Amino acid sequence: MHHKKDADMILITGGARSGKSSFALGMARATGGGVTKRAFVATAKATDDEMIKRIENHKAQRKGEFDTFEEHEYLAGLLESIAYIYDVILIDCVTLFINNLMFYGKADEEIADHFDSVIKIIKGAGAKVIIVTNEVGLGIVPDNPLARRFIDLQGKVNQQLAASCSEVFLMTSGIPVKIK
Repeated sequence: MHHKKDADMILITGGARSGKSSFALGMARATGGGVTKRAFVATAKATDDEMIKRIENHKAQRKGEFDTFEEHEYLAGLLESIAYIYDVILIDCVTLFINNLMFYGKADEEIADHFDSVIKIIKGAGAKVIIVTNEVGLGIVPDNPLARRFIDLQGKVNQQLAASCSEVFLMTSGIPVKIK
């Protein structure tokens, strides 16, 4: 077994349809040589026909270059089991994962603790981990408590992740801007 370097965490954030996933895929593909083992961790849940189509399109884009794992609730557990096997792990995306956890009735503290565990596992693993998330606080504050809770939680988790990442990119209209 070859010795792996220290973990490298990269966060890619931006609005919906800003080019985050394409940029993340390009970065993951550009990492390492031909023998690089790549994992794609999908957090989206297929809830309707349109979502099923999106998921299938995304899988087709990856063309067998990545082993795909779907995880809706226990990201830390999945990462613990794969982080030492893969050279590059792409997680897409944190926003849908938080949405899932809220749907499953997890408290804000549980969600923040879960991401503390995720960060700890990544830091100890030695894989390059690229994390996609949404920047949700750029618009108006919603008028309902659930939406406000979601925005607050997403912002908190984004800050947790960004603080631990070596690089952070903000995507705007398909253009990556390095902010850390």
